[in-house]
Amino acid sequence: MQSKIIYVDIDGTICTNTNGKYEHAKPIRNNIERINELFDEENTIIYWTARGSKTGLDWLDLTKQQLKEWGVKHHEVKLGKPHYDLFICDKAINSDKFFKGD
Repeated sequence: MQSKIIYVDIDGTICTNTNGKYEHAKPIRNNIERINELFDEENTIIYWTARGSKTGLDWLDLTKQQLKEWGVKHHEVKLGKPHYDLFICDKAINSDKFFKGD
């Protein structure tokens, strides 16, 4: 199986959607485990988020800290929601459908 470049959203996908109060986000463990499996299968995992897009605030340090604390495997984190094979997002390919295996 050929590896893929997979972009994954953060809020509402691997953690609770806190509507801009990112420091209160809680991990969704099952979803993190599923994406970590894709990482372990040698896919390139890039977390891509709109954090700060409206406010102009830089959430990169907090976001990286959260991913580390939650045990999230990844190759890169990008703010400012690019060539990719699969985009998993709570607004594009519905993350609920992806994580339920439909």
